[in-house]
Amino acid sequence: MWPSFSRSVQRLIQPQYVLLSKVYVHQVHSSRTRFTDSCYDGLYPGHIHTTPIQKALLAVGSGVAALQNPYRHDMVAVLGETTGHLALINLREKMRNDPEGYTILTERPRIRLSTLNLSEMSSLPDGSFGREYCRFLEDNHVTPDSRADVKYVDNEELAYVMQRYREVHDLLHTLLGMPTNMLGEVAVKWFEAAQTGLPMCTLGAVLGPLRLNPSRLQQLFTSLGPWALHNGRRARCVLSIFYERRWEQNIEDLRQELNIEPPPVILSATKK
Repeated sequence: MWPSFSRSVQRLIQPQYVLLSKVYVHQVHSSRTRFTDSCYDGLYPGHIHTTPIQKALLAVGSGVAALQNPYRHDMVAVLGETTGHLALINLREKMRNDPEGYTILTERPRIRLSTLNLSEMSSLPDGSFGREYCRFLEDNHVTPDSRADVKYVDNEELAYVMQRYREVHDLLHTLLGMPTNMLGEVAVKWFEAAQTGLPMCTLGAVLGPLRLNPSRLQQLFTSLGPWALHNGRRARCVLSIFYERRWEQNIEDLRQELNIEPPPVILSATKK
């Protein structure tokens, strides 16, 4: 039933998607000159100013593209930036009211290959957060540099909050013990939806199950989903942790500090 419903939705929105995609392609094409004066309006490097109508078009077009292919991270990124203003304000306030979060907003750390010593982190003891993060990167064949820079958020500090959310996503996978297969991604989206309130996360949590087979759906609804929602609601704000200073900390101790329970099911990175 779910696959049939998903195909029906895609057929319904396909004509609109063609037109909206052209709008999106035009915007992204203009971003290639983001380091020139014509594209830099003073908010932050790479910022692209858009009107509310343009944001709505980008949101719908990117949402349709993300529905068709959830692994289009560029589309997911645009959807998050064009729909998340109110949630970003709320997340910023949480960070401002947390001493560690306030330090992050002040120092603006970035999680990139250029800022991480993965060789040193890989040599940390098993069970340390840094070692487990490196193991996650290796097992799932991902890199910290896969996260795109923010373009469409019309506030410099909120843009950093969105960037921070984006760059700690893989750290959250590590903390939750979830791989990057579809079931793991949906479980993380359920956690993020409850934790952040970002519409993009809520949409992913609602539509993501359409991509799962019946056995995975049962696993999500009976085990992983309730666990993810419960922990997302009760956990400390995950953006208020200076992870770069926690690599040597035991991952179980960090989970307890964040009020995150271990996953009820251990998923393999190879399972689809």
